[in-house]
Amino acid sequence: MQLPDDKSVTASLAYVDAKGNPALVEGAPVWTTDRPDIVTVTPAADGMSAVIAPVGPLGSAQISVDADADLGAGVTNLTTLGQVDVIAGTAVAGSMNFGAPV
Repeated sequence: MQLPDDKSVTASLAYVDAKGNPALVEGAPVWTTDRPDIVTVTPAADGMSAVIAPVGPLGSAQISVDADADLGAGVTNLTTLGQVDVIAGTAVAGSMNFGAPV
């Protein structure tokens, strides 16, 4: 995902079983980023979506979501990964540079 630094985006999760059918996870999935200096991740209360917003500098961040795929007493960790590349937003100002006088 290429995300301009003046925008935010909502990412949502969908889980499937081995045959491609919709599946559930137990509890709210946990969202994290490896680069909190690049983006913030604000999950919804149910953990099934999150708002990802740039912090300031351009760069790449990996978003990781951990969920429990075991609907019983055990825990089967399921990790979903995504990448966000923060790019420059819309130009709002310009500058002019002058060469040496001749």
